[in-house]
Amino acid sequence: MSTIITPFHTPPHPMTLGEAPLYRHSDSTLHWVDPLISPSELHILPIHPLTGSPTGPSRILQLSDSVSVFYFRKNVKGSYICAYYAGIALMDEETGKLEILREIIAEGERGERRFNDGGVDAKGRFWAVEIDKKAVAFGLGGPPESYGKPRGRLWRYDPDGSLHQKFEGVVCGNGIDWSPDNKTFYLNDSVGQMVYAFDFDLEKGEISNRRTLVDFHGMEGEPDGMVVDTDGNLWIAVYGTNRVMVFDPTGKRIKELVFSGQRLTCPTWGGENHDILFVTSAKGGDGIEGKADEGGNMFTYKVVDGPKGKPEHEFAG
Repeated sequence: MSTIITPFHTPPHPMTLGEAPLYRHSDSTLHWVDPLISPSELHILPIHPLTGSPTGPSRILQLSDSVSVFYFRKNVKGSYICAYYAGIALMDEETGKLEILREIIAEGERGERRFNDGGVDAKGRFWAVEIDKKAVAFGLGGPPESYGKPRGRLWRYDPDGSLHQKFEGVVCGNGIDWSPDNKTFYLNDSVGQMVYAFDFDLEKGEISNRRTLVDFHGMEGEPDGMVVDTDGNLWIAVYGTNRVMVFDPTGKRIKELVFSGQRLTCPTWGGENHDILFVTSAKGGDGIEGKADEGGNMFTYKVVDGPKGKPEHEFAG
């Protein structure tokens, strides 16, 4: 039996839906959000850069809107690019206030779509993907064929302020990342239970040739947040299974980590050597392997042998 990984940090109250962990090397802090609590929260926790252990209490800010994903801005201290539920914004680290850059989902469409996850590419462009809320309501596996094409969209927001729709057709967009050579773009559809790969043109910021890399149909769980290591393997938090599953670039499952929280949501790489995997989770459920479900806490795993992570890019605007 695999060793069960238990929480390394317990917030003051269990997170309703921990999301978007992000490690900052300059001061060795771990940042993440809880977008479903009201008001939503930003957590900032000081971390030992070699062990990944907390070195002090977390700071928790209340946000002015529900932020589901965010990234640091290059050379702009204390500021993040983020997706809130209706569009793209800047978020202030000291106040939690948002400066709206683009409202993409109109007021009348907010019952149909919301933003969920994103990433920043090697040119400093911000990518963000939506959820089709009506399609999600059909549950695991997504809607029947009679529903038609899911309406979740993928967007690219550039440092010059221009906005570009790049794809439409996901139920629950999640887990954006790129291969180490920047030639492949990855996108998860959580409720749709698919992991997609696209050809990626870094210079133009274009995706093409969508194909299925991993099909989770017939399996438990949803491919949620994802990061890629230096060998190009995909580390995917599989919501509902208490596992992070690792797939090689061909889609073959090569490893899995077992946690004491069933609703794992999103991993990120951190630490001085990019060898620590931090994982957010959502509030606990029915229990796992005879033990209480410790979801709603933060988890970590240190890589001892094998490929490590790569640092996240920063938004260039």
